[in-house]
Amino acid sequence: MAAPRSGRARIAAALSVAVLVGVGAGIGVRELTASGASAPKVVSTRFGLYGEAVWAAGSRAAPAIERLRDQTGRPFSLASLRGRTVAIAFFDSFCHQECPLEGRALALAERSLPAAQRPVLVAVSVDTLDTPASAAAAARAWGLTAVAPWHWLLGTRRQLAPIWAAYHIYVAARPVNGDIAHTEALYLIDRRGYERAAYLWPFASRFVTMDLRTLGARRA
Repeated sequence: MAAPRSGRARIAAALSVAVLVGVGAGIGVRELTASGASAPKVVSTRFGLYGEAVWAAGSRAAPAIERLRDQTGRPFSLASLRGRTVAIAFFDSFCHQECPLEGRALALAERSLPAAQRPVLVAVSVDTLDTPASAAAAARAWGLTAVAPWHWLLGTRRQLAPIWAAYHIYVAARPVNGDIAHTEALYLIDRRGYERAAYLWPFASRFVTMDLRTLGARRA
């Protein structure tokens, strides 16, 4: 579930300033619509990438993710994925609103790419009630398990909160109508572990596909 309208506006502004800008970073802001809509109008672009925000290669290291376990129960380290493109999303496996839509859009973005250009998905839970079974069920229902390797990171709020903060993700303290309001953001990390593009949902799957193709086809 996305953050409430007023909260989303504040979050989007915070992302634009605190996350998506950055010293020396290039900003590619465009009118993005959900996949299947009419072609969006590109306002500007930098570094050959189509994210709502983009960064130059080597300019912004992705915050470390350590000390969490994935849906298999194994310890996870983002650093262990060096050499692979990574997509980081923030999901609630019990969500019935925005998360399934974003998950399916990401799966669609990956599906048309060669296997070598598909990212490893790292889904950071925003719901402390997520379980290995619920994470697997959601990833399967949204089509994510069929396209590429994936890790769904689980934990307590105390364990997850530092990761949310590092990636500027707002997560409501309590669910509303069964869903947890949170920032629906997607980050693309290059093979050297640097942030290269970011999006707020809704985004156009085709732009994510193009950025993944670019990052997957070269040593950024």
